[in-house]
Amino acid sequence: MRTLINGNYAVSYAMMQINPDVCASYPITPQTQIIETFSKYVSDGKVTTENILAESEHSAMSACIGASAAGARVFTATASQGLAYMIEVLYIAAGLRLPMIMVVGNRGIGAPLLLHCDYSDSFLARDSGWIQIYCKDVQEVYDTTLMAVKITEKTKIPVMVMMDGFYTTHGEQVIDTLTSAQAKSFVGEKPSWANMLDSRITFGNVALTDSNLEVRERQFKDLRESNKSILGVQKEFNKKFGRKYGLYDAFGVKDADMVFVAMGSTYQVIELACKELRKKRKKVGCLRPRVYRPFPFEKLGRELKGKKIVVMDRAISHGAEFGPMGLEFQNMSSEFYNVVYGIGGREFGLEEARDLISKFLTGKQKKFQFYGLRADLEN
Repeated sequence: MRTLINGNYAVSYAMMQINPDVCASYPITPQTQIIETFSKYVSDGKVTTENILAESEHSAMSACIGASAAGARVFTATASQGLAYMIEVLYIAAGLRLPMIMVVGNRGIGAPLLLHCDYSDSFLARDSGWIQIYCKDVQEVYDTTLMAVKITEKTKIPVMVMMDGFYTTHGEQVIDTLTSAQAKSFVGEKPSWANMLDSRITFGNVALTDSNLEVRERQFKDLRESNKSILGVQKEFNKKFGRKYGLYDAFGVKDADMVFVAMGSTYQVIELACKELRKKRKKVGCLRPRVYRPFPFEKLGRELKGKKIVVMDRAISHGAEFGPMGLEFQNMSSEFYNVVYGIGGREFGLEEARDLISKFLTGKQKKFQFYGLRADLEN
């Protein structure tokens, strides 16, 4: 069914179709619409979900942990400081291998206070042991929300689905939605997993010096190997509904001399600019990591071998040589550049994409730089 909808409503609609057992949440811009809309589904009787409106994000995630540990299918959403407030218990959810999904409306973290998009929040949680998937548009948000439920229950690893704050959370797009019967059939019946209602199982065990290393090695290995399950679920989705997803997207990379790497909604304008330049016989390409954790470094290394790489970072790693994304790519090419852009929602549209690519095609650039600084505010 064709539907005009924004990213927040797409998430709520997908979860309404699935009818999870528990939703525990706390509102925060720009994801508040998700929880408001889903709460209305609950009050209208469209779902039978236990809707827990917690007093904080830390409590919301703690409730999700308890519910999942009891065998429930669990969903939540957050953003920015809310995700930062959850950080302690995010590690617990992953360490206990509890299936759940959380949608993040990406928003920078203050101070100074800001409301708009960058990836400071979800990058803060990149090492917490969660699968992280970044979406470029509303259609992908809807599809990925459905797939995430199946992925987390296959891997027993919690899944975080990201969309750009305001650009995707509030930007409307005509998308193709499934019927509720199709959505439920695809996700399937909730499988059973080890839970605290089984008297033979304990949760929250202590792992001291004699066992902790082995536990972490297994967690590390399983997260890395979860790409197989992610690809399997995406392949099934494509076969049933005709929409194809992978660990990453690429355009024109095979014969490109220069490749621009970007995530989220930015990739759309980078791809448009590259397509324009291709018509002018410029050998440029672009690539979008979709699954950021586990990071598909081996596949991307082969894809980018011998290319000049310009990695675009919508976050800063203070005190590091490059931004968070840049650090992932710095050893993939001898010609590597890192650009920090769009922090705090700074505009980056098609004109900016054309300008940035033109600068790299026509002149020598710094290895690391900020793009889009206002001259009147520079120190």
